[in-house]
Amino acid sequence: MDQTRNRLRRGPRGGRPPSFDADAYKQRNTVERCINRLKQWRGLAMRTDKLAIAYQAALHLAAILIWARR
Repeated sequence: MDQTRNRLRRGPRGGRPPSFDADAYKQRNTVERCINRLKQWRGLAMRTDKLAIAYQAALHLAAILIWARR
């Protein structure tokens, strides 16, 4: 309670907002988990492909295989 009041008093300099949006958190969590699964592929995590089209192809392949495993 006291922390919320202090953050509101400080305004935009008060750090993170005192409210919590559960729907936004769920969506963000889903996206972060997806990105972490894609980064398990070494070539995607290290960006070893020189051409953008090769990187994009590897990204699509990884996404298809992750989807197929579910």
